[in-house]
Amino acid sequence: MKLLTLLLTVAFALPSAFAAPKPNIVFILADDLGFSDIGCYGGEIATPQLDALAKNGLRFTQFYNTARCWPTRGALLTGYYPQQIHRDALPDMTSGALGVRQQWARLLPDYLRPAGYRSYHSGKWHIDGKVLDGGFDRSLDMKNQGNFFTSRGNSIDDVPVTPPADEEGYYATIATADHVIDCLKDHAANHADKPFFHYIPFIAPHFPLHALPEDIAKYRDKYLAGWETMRAARFARQKETGITSTTLSAVEREVGPPYGVSAAMEKLGPGEVNRPLPWSELTDEQRRFQATKMAIHAAMIDRMDHEIGRIIAQLKAMGAYENTLILFASDNGASAEIMVRDGGHDPQAAPGSAASYLCLGPGFSSACNTPHRRHKTWVHEGGISTPLIAHWPAGITAKNELRHTPAHVIDFVPTVLELAGIEKPKDWKGESIPPAPGRSLAPAFAKDDSTARGSLWWLHEGHRAVRVGDWKLVAAKGDSWELYDLKTDRAEQQNLAATMPEKVKELEQSWQRQADSFTELAKKTLADQPQPGAGKGKNKAK
Repeated sequence: MKLLTLLLTVAFALPSAFAAPKPNIVFILADDLGFSDIGCYGGEIATPQLDALAKNGLRFTQFYNTARCWPTRGALLTGYYPQQIHRDALPDMTSGALGVRQQWARLLPDYLRPAGYRSYHSGKWHIDGKVLDGGFDRSLDMKNQGNFFTSRGNSIDDVPVTPPADEEGYYATIATADHVIDCLKDHAANHADKPFFHYIPFIAPHFPLHALPEDIAKYRDKYLAGWETMRAARFARQKETGITSTTLSAVEREVGPPYGVSAAMEKLGPGEVNRPLPWSELTDEQRRFQATKMAIHAAMIDRMDHEIGRIIAQLKAMGAYENTLILFASDNGASAEIMVRDGGHDPQAAPGSAASYLCLGPGFSSACNTPHRRHKTWVHEGGISTPLIAHWPAGITAKNELRHTPAHVIDFVPTVLELAGIEKPKDWKGESIPPAPGRSLAPAFAKDDSTARGSLWWLHEGHRAVRVGDWKLVAAKGDSWELYDLKTDRAEQQNLAATMPEKVKELEQSWQRQADSFTELAKKTLADQPQPGAGKGKNKAK
């Protein structure tokens, strides 16, 4: 009895020796996925793997990104707003896709490595610097984002790949999952004693709309009823499941692609439409063309979900599934862009094939972002709202629950650091690390966390917004401020700016204070940035 008492005393005196293992972390990021595109957020696209994660975990209804690809990725892996780290522009300051982070703006793997983690990257990068220099141990960098059917231009561990001359059967989404599975198998065989972080940024469903013929066939005629019908059906499912409790936004007929499209329209032919016109006003040729594009978009998401299933199967096979936090989100809302780049567009090629170059466009983008307003690049809700699924059998006891806690991609780093028991250092190689704006989502894993978090802030290509509590102040480039109460009007339909000027003033001051603080921080390393005007065209390219 005395021996048993002694053993118990020692055990409780040394909790670290008996502590639960650190969780593995998997973050899956889709590209240009709309808020309602997956089944568990109201969509009709077959996403059984993601739906199962949601059914056995959590869905966040108010999770945000930065409205664009590269700013979101920088914010996700550093925990800072992109304007703080030269990864998006501030007024009168050049930065963006070509911006270089400060030395102290480390990526998450640099903080995880001292705690024993190995880190892997499979998919799109679009962050400044090389992947392995960011702390990752292995990488597949999908640099070729203009053709899903070839590996040409990609890199493995920062070394360019040389595809075979007779390359066949390649598809980027499948290749991404293949690399993930290879990394996981290697981890299980050679590093099983260590936890891992795997960052999986798929390119899908970003344009060009490229998909496998058998995947397209599943959806070929599904969208011939039009975008209004699709939008209404998705909204009804969202209301039924509690994803939204507010109204459906009106489609803005005159809001089309964010950039000039005249040259692309000529190449794409008479089936293309650059405005979300009523479906009844389209010609038969236009309706068929638009429905086909949406079918390819759906096929790309369907395939991504299938490949996520293969990744999950590998996690289960290696015994890592129970203690792996899996998160799924999108880098921005669905895209209204219409352009032709890279290899160009052959109007005689089968839609969705390598020789075609199609974009979703504003009509179906509006439906994919249901119930929200506008698209990628705007900071209205349609541009910045993303699904967030959180699944972790060993750490999240809630099943099939919603979380209405407002959150942002800047919250990912503090969440992981808390769950891994890592204290972020105060400096990096002698340079002080500024306080980060994000907060851990760990409390929200247990219950809706209504703790006041201060404000959330946006600026992209002149579009600007700030959210404080349920109030949101937002303005498109060149427009006046609009004011919305998101508690009752998430669709941003009732502009209260004229009747509540004091609230507008209060929130505008909040937006400006943060803009000023970000500018002050960024100016300290302004000399590291490209000269004014450098790379402006490239900033619009992804």
